[in-house]
Amino acid sequence: MSNVLLIGFAAETIPGFEPGAVQAQLDEGSRNFARQGLTEDQCLISFDPPYDTAKIAEHLQQRDYDCVVVGGGIRKPAELLELFQAVVNLVHWHQPHAAISFNSGPTDSADWVLKALEQQRQNGR
Repeated sequence: MSNVLLIGFAAETIPGFEPGAVQAQLDEGSRNFARQGLTEDQCLISFDPPYDTAKIAEHLQQRDYDCVVVGGGIRKPAELLELFQAVVNLVHWHQPHAAISFNSGPTDSADWVLKALEQQRQNGR
């Protein structure tokens, strides 16, 4: 069983989105992880600056992860590029052996994790 950390925004803090709908997608994503035999931890931070990168670093140090998913909410908007860069560097520094994965939405994270883990295996890691 592979350990996965999902980093993203807490549903109730994202402006312009219905928190219940976002949470429902996160819940569906969690069920997909379980169906694929993946153990998922979530590190959800507030959308409001200053972004809690210390919370992300703390999660990354709690255990070893086989893969870390950086959610689309963090990497897609151009105005969050600095946060995205900080998150990728934190993953690199604190989980150097973990694959890094991205998703197109909360419900397909498990699929992208499996692809990243396969790429990792193919490259002898």
